[in-house]
Amino acid sequence: MLIIEGILCLTNSKLRDLMDIKVFVDCDSDLRLSRVIHRDMEERGRNVNEVLDRYEKTVRPSHLQFIEPTKRFADIIIPQGGKPDCHSNTY
Repeated sequence: MLIIEGILCLTNSKLRDLMDIKVFVDCDSDLRLSRVIHRDMEERGRNVNEVLDRYEKTVRPSHLQFIEPTKRFADIIIPQGGKPDCHSNTY
């Protein structure tokens, strides 16, 4: 068994053709934003305005353009990141 992981791994049709089972781990947009805010402020030293500006201009549009469309290629979609409570603070 070989597991290929990555947010862009379903974008490549040749790679998809080699996969027996394709899984998309979905995550609520509010939780994604929360994680970006936490990471960028704690690890990258950005303030909340910088984080939100980057999220609106880059992160969210990129997700909608590149990541979200690959969901249609998945054999299995795991909602809420596989956690019963997707709003927990555990990453």
